[in-house]
Amino acid sequence: MEIEAAVVEEEGGPFDIETVELDDPQANEVVVRVVGAGVCHTDMIVRDQWYPTPLPAVLGHEGSGVVEEVGANVASVEPGDRVVMSFDADGRCPSCRDGHPAYCEHFYEYNFGGARPEDGTSPISRDGEEISGRFFGQSSFATHAVATERNVVPVEDDVPLELLGPLGCGIQTGAGAVINSLDPQAGSSIVVFGAGSVGLSAVMAADIKGCTDVVVVELRENRLEKAAALGATETVNPDDVDDVVETVRQVTDGGVEYALETTGVTDVAEQAVETLTQRGTLGIAGAPPLGAEASFDVNDLILNGRSVTGIVEGDSSPREFIPDLVELYRQGKFPFDELVTYYDFEEIEQAVEDSENGDAIKPVLRVSEP
Repeated sequence: MEIEAAVVEEEGGPFDIETVELDDPQANEVVVRVVGAGVCHTDMIVRDQWYPTPLPAVLGHEGSGVVEEVGANVASVEPGDRVVMSFDADGRCPSCRDGHPAYCEHFYEYNFGGARPEDGTSPISRDGEEISGRFFGQSSFATHAVATERNVVPVEDDVPLELLGPLGCGIQTGAGAVINSLDPQAGSSIVVFGAGSVGLSAVMAADIKGCTDVVVVELRENRLEKAAALGATETVNPDDVDDVVETVRQVTDGGVEYALETTGVTDVAEQAVETLTQRGTLGIAGAPPLGAEASFDVNDLILNGRSVTGIVEGDSSPREFIPDLVELYRQGKFPFDELVTYYDFEEIEQAVEDSENGDAIKPVLRVSEP
């Protein structure tokens, strides 16, 4: 069927809304009418080809919507179901079988390849030629998306559907980094570097976990103010201090037990590890360009018992974790709606610009009515 989709033609190019063709679903796939779609930093770095998804492409990987059609083998959802679309995985590798699909052995192919890994086809074409249309198993910068049964998560109808798309990636990444990966104990201390949607979701999660010292390091004052409103006990603007590491150590009486790096800047990761106490843990969730390297003093890590861990998608199993986050939102404990600014689908370029310049923390495109 004909749909409208935002197509990126070339490296660094705009998101142009065009008419394209969407395939019928294969046996394990579902067609979702997109209601809302979050705009994420990953969309922009793929536009800029930090990660080389083939162009032209339809991006978007934080979609929410209503199931319109299902393939012959789909049993867990049916037309009319409200769903959040999350990342895809093969469902068969050891990590997937062990309940950790974010570390799927074929994560890159399933999420950045632009085509169905099983047969190399794309569900989106234009003028008879396929273009990349399986970004994160959805390509949700469009009026309709083809997803898989694996990566759609049913949600109840008592929460605004257009709000829920970012739970599929950025929000679950930040919250899961704290709740699932770092798992701080009540009364512990944490510093979060970067106060975008990932970092601020981590701040809210740290509050849920009972951290008593929650420090946020961020350059933009409006985001520091939002961090304080969401539970940060201290905020640090690197432009206002001589030494970020020393400042964090001072305000936490010697350092933190946990640190989370969300900026994707390797120099920041090097700073973050120095804020840790003995036996502290740094989680790295930011996405730098492929091949980026950071340097750590190995003896400093060894002698202090420090550890560094990579975090993808908050080590989340979306079918279990996204409903948990929705319930926390219902209870008023996880107000991620405070991060969201809405835009009409046709305003996608403005949404991207506002995200990149820091005016919007989590832009969400309103694509259709719920």
